[in-house]
Amino acid sequence: MGISLQDQLLKAGLVDKKKASEVRKQKQKQAKQARKSKAQLTDEAKQAAREAQRAQAERDRQLNLQRKAEADKRAIQAQIRQLIEMNQVVMEEGDLPYSFTDGRKIKKIYVTEDVQARLSRGQLAIARFDDRYAVVPVAVAEKIQQRDQSTIVLLNRTEKQNAEDDPYADFQVPDDLMW
Repeated sequence: MGISLQDQLLKAGLVDKKKASEVRKQKQKQAKQARKSKAQLTDEAKQAAREAQRAQAERDRQLNLQRKAEADKRAIQAQIRQLIEMNQVVMEEGDLPYSFTDGRKIKKIYVTEDVQARLSRGQLAIARFDDRYAVVPVAVAEKIQQRDQSTIVLLNRTEKQNAEDDPYADFQVPDDLMW
């Protein structure tokens, strides 16, 4: 193996031993610092990679939650659709208009006399179904309301008051009253 440049300079007398050992120590310090800074850079890179991985996992989790919420919403809408389709009151086109409010608008459907009476007594309800309205029994309307409040447009609750508490008990309401 060849002799190092430092050893050759020592033999030639151009450099003394003290200066040579100083230069050797300086080189060792520089090499040690280079290894240390490289390790620090590597640690910083690993830390940044871990942080990016955590952020990506959080984004994925949020996206999965959003997808699950959308799937749940679609499932609820399908359940509501099925409840309405299976339980809607099938009726021939009636000649009596029945008015009700849908949000801020007054809507009107034509029903038979029997259906009108049952709607008024609270035995039937009206649900929004696609772009039209369906008449369903109260039990089905309550199941639909548990899933989505906005689908049921009209549900007359019949609360029975005691005759003693009713201040209008002496007044008769006409049966043919319509608005």
